Amino acid sequence: MNIGEIIDFSALDAEIQELIKESVAVRENSYSPYSKFKVGAALRCEDGSVWKGCNVENASFPAGVCAETSVIAKAVSEGKRRFKALTVVADHDNTTFTAPCGVCRQMIVEFGDIPIYLTRSDMKKVLRTRGNELCPLSFKMTS
Repeated sequence: MNIGEIIDFSALDAEIQELIKESVAVRENSYSPYSKFKVGAALRCEDGSVWKGCNVENASFPAGVCAETSVIAKAVSEGKRRFKALTVVADHDNTTFTAPCGVCRQMIVEFGDIPIYLTRSDMKKVLRTRGNELCPLSFKMTS
């Protein structure tokens, strides 16, 4: 099973670098007083618009929102449905990349097999993957 490829930040095109930088910036708005685990995400729509989101925790644990779900909900609430790329930035102590949780993976693939770029806030290495690579057996709407 292929989960993508690891590349240098400097090898990415300028549009993706900009999107990653947006993820790094919005990560600072994270409301994560319980886990202290800040996550930022940025989404570029096919029309060129960019949406940003961060994780928002809650004392009632299931009521929190992941950064990926946050940014998709923001874009969809403004009428966007076609996405070009998603970037996610998080710093986990003992991993290079933090992948979206299962719920977020399903949320992402609901809108297609879009490219996903995962990195840390230092932006040195990036895992370039796709929705279907991270969630190969996703639920699909049947016609």
